[in-house]
Amino acid sequence: MAVEYTSHAPYHAGPSRRQFFCDEVGRREFVCGGGASILSVILATLLAGSKPARAQAVTGSVPELDRIAVRIVIDSYQFAVSPSRKLSNLDVQHFGWGLSDKPPGRTLISEFGLAMQVQSQRGNETRNILIDFGFTPEALLNNTSLLGIDPATIDALVLSHGHQDHFGGLVGFLQAHRGKLKPKLPLFVGGEGCFCAREWTAPPVRGNFGVIDRKALEEVDVAVTSTERPALVADHAVTTGQINQRSFEKVLSPSAMTIGFDRGVGCYPERLSEAERSAPVVPDQFQHEIATAFNLKGRGLVVLTSCSHRGVVNAIRQAQAASGVEKIHAVIGGFHLAPYQEEYVRDTVKALQELDPTYVVPLHCTGEPFYEIARAVVPTKLLRSYTGTRLVFEA
Repeated sequence: MAVEYTSHAPYHAGPSRRQFFCDEVGRREFVCGGGASILSVILATLLAGSKPARAQAVTGSVPELDRIAVRIVIDSYQFAVSPSRKLSNLDVQHFGWGLSDKPPGRTLISEFGLAMQVQSQRGNETRNILIDFGFTPEALLNNTSLLGIDPATIDALVLSHGHQDHFGGLVGFLQAHRGKLKPKLPLFVGGEGCFCAREWTAPPVRGNFGVIDRKALEEVDVAVTSTERPALVADHAVTTGQINQRSFEKVLSPSAMTIGFDRGVGCYPERLSEAERSAPVVPDQFQHEIATAFNLKGRGLVVLTSCSHRGVVNAIRQAQAASGVEKIHAVIGGFHLAPYQEEYVRDTVKALQELDPTYVVPLHCTGEPFYEIARAVVPTKLLRSYTGTRLVFEA
């Protein structure tokens, strides 16, 4: 079975790949020379405060929630005239336009990226979590404003993995709301790999795919929190921890990571796995990828997969293992099936059918072939969602 890019090597990882990171951080003599590891050790000592804190581990049963409202803040497109509807214990609210008594001045921005906001309730407790941040700060700032998301109410941030279309809006959003956010706002990441500089190596275009500005995160008083293993988020959610590969699913490698750190940018080699730091440039295997799950009382898990580079089925099974909850009420997010051939997509639909979620909500990188196949196989489970859609699940 052919695929569009390989799971074993990037499309391009030669001398120009090294030049990418050197241009990005401006310190060729260290990052591209033999001093990279020495510099990393020195900076690790000088910037000890930048080392991620350990997340609170999951002990015992995960919290049972009375209500979970998932807002799609950024996705690939918006359909403003799609009618909202109510299903069993689920209210599907599409946004439309942000109209008032004045002529419209702006509307939601859709881009190839993903950002979601989750408001959960348990008794009198309410928590707000922002998961992923889209491709650009312009889209994230515009959409959170139109959707009425108050940055002061955010209890935690979660970054699923280190791709530009998921972290691109993060720093700009935090800088724009400096002073409004809760102090030491936790940012959950699945590992050091989130911070490596990346190049997109797959079709249709190749080039610099960004890197998170760690120094900027420190300046806005965000507490980077490492969750390689399952961990509680804001007392309501649970991250899966790093996602094991146990199913038929294969990791494609559309990007390459440059290993090295300089001037607040990049990843510390000593904090990566031995396989990841085996060379200056390595194919991205997304060992740091995480998903996020919520346990809806009496219904089961609502799993936000984000991008599923390591497989949507693997992400769901990891959520089950992390939470101790078998029943899947909803799976929402990118399933990363667009690059695969039809046979592989059908295998994924079949596997999801066996997991038997009540609802399946494909977003972002899932691709239209999945929607068409799933609509024929599990039509009552499949839901269409857009930028601005709000999915309110009741216990």
